[in-house]
Amino acid sequence: MTLTNRIRLAVMFGILSGFLWGCSKDKDVEPPAALVPFAAKLSVQKLWEVRVGAKNPLLRMALVPAVADGHVYVAAQDGVIRDLKASSGHELWRATTKLALSAGPAVGGGLVLAGSSDGQIVALDQGTGVLKWKVRVSGEVLSAPVVSATAVVVRTVDGRVRALTLDTGHELWSNEQQVPRLSLRGTAAPVLAGDAVLCGFDNGKMAAYSVTNGDVLWDTAISPPRGRTELERMVDIDGHIEVSGHEVFVAGFQGRVAMLGLESGQIWWSHEASSNHGLTVDDQRVFVSLSDSKVQALARKDGTTVWTQEALARRSLTAPVLDDSALVVADFEGYLHWLDRDTGALLARIVTKKKSRISNTPVVADGVVYVQTDAGQLYAFRAHAR
Repeated sequence: MTLTNRIRLAVMFGILSGFLWGCSKDKDVEPPAALVPFAAKLSVQKLWEVRVGAKNPLLRMALVPAVADGHVYVAAQDGVIRDLKASSGHELWRATTKLALSAGPAVGGGLVLAGSSDGQIVALDQGTGVLKWKVRVSGEVLSAPVVSATAVVVRTVDGRVRALTLDTGHELWSNEQQVPRLSLRGTAAPVLAGDAVLCGFDNGKMAAYSVTNGDVLWDTAISPPRGRTELERMVDIDGHIEVSGHEVFVAGFQGRVAMLGLESGQIWWSHEASSNHGLTVDDQRVFVSLSDSKVQALARKDGTTVWTQEALARRSLTAPVLDDSALVVADFEGYLHWLDRDTGALLARIVTKKKSRISNTPVVADGVVYVQTDAGQLYAFRAHAR
């Protein structure tokens, strides 16, 4: 299989993955669950909305706003990166990179960084938007870089992890994992944990590397491939990885939700499940959007099921994100849904303009939910009790 064909298949399965789990051997694919009325317990207010880019109907990009110190940094596929005032959406600066941006932005070390479809990383001055440096890496970037005190760490679709210097983008070290012939479109964003950076891979493995020199600290198979066909053996880790205290939480496609020890990578418990979206955690539970778009809560201590919400099945949900005492997920028709953390019950719902698809997980900061639609619109919402 050529690289072009592998990428084409990866794109196809990335688009269809949410629907594959809604079918069986003797049934047609089930439609997305219809949204039914319910008694809302939260009221959701739209604070502002801003157009930040053109519609991109073909490929799911990892373009997610980054919020820091009262600013919202947002990138669009047309190459423009903006700094907006978090309270109003007012534009403070914009920079035109002339790149087909596909991931980011990330903020740290005085920089705003984004990645492109043709494998470039661009770094701008956080205060002014002036270009600091631009470097080419080995492949398409489909997750935001992460910034430590000493380096920028980048994951690319070819299974490579690279650390770049903050001042020039010069490569400090690189590592890689084998990429299967067939994979979903997407990559899990690297996660910092002290002096380590954690990465999930398309072969179902997670690895921890020293940020300083790239040494492998541990390498753990979360979901070993199973089955006879390449489709059955897909075990990508593409969703959000959570580090909480000395514990790491991860979910894989056609595999498991697992808790690992941060120091050793040892699996402390695992729960059979499939998720290509990712998860979040609180002190007691792990919340995960499954591949069929059911939302599930697991006990943090042992992975047992606490509740399952099926009302949003097959709606191509994003990963959940915490918003005070609620969870927020978004779907393919541009709806955002608030769920009760304790029971999974629906608390509120709001829809974006023209019901534009939302592929990427909303961001919550200071009680405000920010979401970027695939149609290039950025929204800020706040939920409060009725």
